[in-house]
Amino acid sequence: MFDLVIRNTSEIVTCDGAGTPEEVLKPIPKGAIGIKSGRIDWLGPESELPGEADDVIDARGSFVGPGLVDPHTHLVFGGDRSAEFEQRCRGATYLEIANAGGGIKRTVEATRAATEKELAYGAVPRLVNLLAHGVTTVEVKSGYGLEVNAELKMLRAIKALEGVQPVTLVPTLLALHTRGEGWLEAVLDDLLPRAAEAKLAVFCDAFVEKSAFTVDEARRVLTAAKELGLQPRLHVDQLTPGGGAELAAELGAATADHLEHVSPEGIAALARSGTVAVLAPTSTLFLRERKYAPGRALADAGVPVALCTNCNPGSSMTENVSLVMGLACLECGLTPAEAYLGFTRNAARALKLPDAGRLFVGGPADVVVYQCPSYRTLPYHLGQSEVRQVLKGGLLCWELGRVVRKSSLRGVADGPR
Repeated sequence: MFDLVIRNTSEIVTCDGAGTPEEVLKPIPKGAIGIKSGRIDWLGPESELPGEADDVIDARGSFVGPGLVDPHTHLVFGGDRSAEFEQRCRGATYLEIANAGGGIKRTVEATRAATEKELAYGAVPRLVNLLAHGVTTVEVKSGYGLEVNAELKMLRAIKALEGVQPVTLVPTLLALHTRGEGWLEAVLDDLLPRAAEAKLAVFCDAFVEKSAFTVDEARRVLTAAKELGLQPRLHVDQLTPGGGAELAAELGAATADHLEHVSPEGIAALARSGTVAVLAPTSTLFLRERKYAPGRALADAGVPVALCTNCNPGSSMTENVSLVMGLACLECGLTPAEAYLGFTRNAARALKLPDAGRLFVGGPADVVVYQCPSYRTLPYHLGQSEVRQVLKGGLLCWELGRVVRKSSLRGVADGPR
């Protein structure tokens, strides 16, 4: 009946319920999954499993959940900024490094110098690291080109990555990242129309901050992007409270990201609009800041809260999902259930992907088999991956320590003990 069955679980956390965070998880104790033609054909208690399959994955008493979704990354870039990390450890501030010619400018120079192929293949190891943490869908931004052709090159590199690895990529044009002479006009007159016409991006993003772009500038660009079919999202209130959350709510943006300094008025506006808050606690840690985003206040106000690695070369050089979940609980005030939903159901909502981040009959068989009996272990075992196997579209693509050929399950389905 099935191409593949996953059995002997502690529970299957479907993330397909309604109500409180714990109710949304909707676990099936001692559940099983029957997969056929890349989709979930059956889901329920193993005692009721209606058939067998040629291939079986034994979960060995561990829990199984949906493929994770990382809704905010900058995975495609050129160069390396480890020297700046050392400078920061010695006491230099992010602003001091930027004023000395480092920061985003250094990444921009390296990204402009790299070919499209170099950018694409340079991101593959980072995608493999995310896959090893159970991530099967990733948003990826441009933003390090700061000239029209370089930005388009980044978007084409993201598109090229779709064919060389199994993770689903969602491209975002980060049109306003850092300032450059005449850049705002180039974005409006040239970049937005060309990116939209070539269908190189789903979203358009902007960084609103004293050191970046104003509310009015972001509104102008994102309104124009929306008219061209690109959905708005925003980096806001990261370093200072600047009315960015209120702008996200006004524009009906898909997400408002960072929010370390969001105001009570901004939280209320997000709750009314339904915009998803995407928190990036590893950025706060990496930049040695002390004010984490108020996850508890956001969740209590009814704002959907997602989490991200924000993997990038300057402020969050990590693909560690477990670390993000742990910090979200310890520093942002989320519960383990909320943190898990932050990388599943709510992260998929942030990307407007209703079938991702949950398990249901008829849905895609993007599935993670863990080594632990509960989702609560993921933030608790701080900074460690508990992933044993990852399936994308019903095909095993990763198991403990190695990438697996997507076309073959037989002989490797059980994985190492």
